[in-house]
Amino acid sequence: MPTVPARRVPRRRTSAAAVVLSVAVFLGPALSGCEYEYGADHWDDESPSVAASPPTDAALPQDPHRNEPVTGEELDDWVDDVLPDAAGQVFHTSFGTVQAGAAHTETTTPLPSGTYSLTLACRSMGRVSFTVRNGQESLVDLSLRCGTSRVNVVHLSKDAVLIIQVTGRAAANFAYRVSRL
Repeated sequence: MPTVPARRVPRRRTSAAAVVLSVAVFLGPALSGCEYEYGADHWDDESPSVAASPPTDAALPQDPHRNEPVTGEELDDWVDDVLPDAAGQVFHTSFGTVQAGAAHTETTTPLPSGTYSLTLACRSMGRVSFTVRNGQESLVDLSLRCGTSRVNVVHLSKDAVLIIQVTGRAAANFAYRVSRL
């Protein structure tokens, strides 16, 4: 069988100058539009539009005294902030102060079986531990960083009395609420 010789197609040569020219034509308009003009009053320090607004950066350090324990009316105001009105039926609410290394223990009134939310909050320079038990059964065992509130949901299969214990490494305010969902 005879073989047919391959047909050669001549290559076109593009000059380097043509490539540079086409790149310049393409990028020229894109790069020439990068300009910014300032308004006439931009450097006028007396202008009200230049007034500095307060910083809103979330990375700014917090007031180190914000978590120090408080007493009296300040404590009442803090509790109102960290334990807002509950949607369900409230069975037990408590707040107060616990000294460094001491434990504060309370029991709730008898709670009927059901699902409950336990809202826990603290105000201290250190962590505060919350332990909630139903008899010997531990329902919540939490070391909470103060400055935040924590809501835990627990289900009680039969009527129960909860034992709530609060301890702090440093003096602390605590607040908690037990409400039915």
